[in-house]
Amino acid sequence: MTAIPLPTTVTGSGPGLLLAHGASGTIDSNFGSIIPTLAMTHTVVAPEYPAGDLPLALDDLADALVDAAVDAGVETCAMLGFSLGTTVAVRAATRHPERVRGLVLAAGFAKADNRIRLAMQTWQGLLGRGDTDTFARFTLATAFSPAYTNSLSAHVVADLVRDTAASVPGGTLQQSRLAETVDITADLPRVTVPTLVVNATEDLLVDPDNSRYLAAAIPGADYTEIRAGHVLMVEQPDRWRTTIEDFLLRPPHRGDGRNPHVQ
Repeated sequence: MTAIPLPTTVTGSGPGLLLAHGASGTIDSNFGSIIPTLAMTHTVVAPEYPAGDLPLALDDLADALVDAAVDAGVETCAMLGFSLGTTVAVRAATRHPERVRGLVLAAGFAKADNRIRLAMQTWQGLLGRGDTDTFARFTLATAFSPAYTNSLSAHVVADLVRDTAASVPGGTLQQSRLAETVDITADLPRVTVPTLVVNATEDLLVDPDNSRYLAAAIPGADYTEIRAGHVLMVEQPDRWRTTIEDFLLRPPHRGDGRNPHVQ
């Protein structure tokens, strides 16, 4: 049983696929658009991070996600991690190599750089004061690429600010503190499973160099780029979906370090 109880949904059938969402995200906001398709070929295990105020430790969170899969009857699985979820997925793979059989790491990082730390500290300051409106404006300004943000009407932007401010997920404050302090650099050379790193090349929250570092540090990792901001699933939903499907459905292999495929 899980040491940290996580609300978990299980959908589909076939090989296991365990999802790890990002800080301030949810399963629905990060993966909801692709779960129906993925569930056609996989048993998709989708845990939500804790919603309370207790501090999060990376080891405990990684263990809890793997336990959620096992509790659901999924003994082995690939993991799909987004943003902070990439650190959770990598730690799960190194702590539970008998359980985790592959990794997809999207818009991720190994250790917070100065820009990530400043962003997380800003989140903490705003949420600590209960200023969800300014939190929403800041997160939206960094979530999308400049081109995508500027393509939206002022009315749509105002609606996004209102909706985001009204629906900040529980646990966001603790997730931001984990994102600020996490460090999986020592884990990366120990990853032994097939891995795909997906870089959002217009990312304003997590600098794209972080994904390049992940791909270089994980032995044999495959690497691909999608021209989108941090929430690439919103800007490029079809390419986000097909990139994941193509990797999960092809025969197991280790990457060969070829040049990136830019989409």
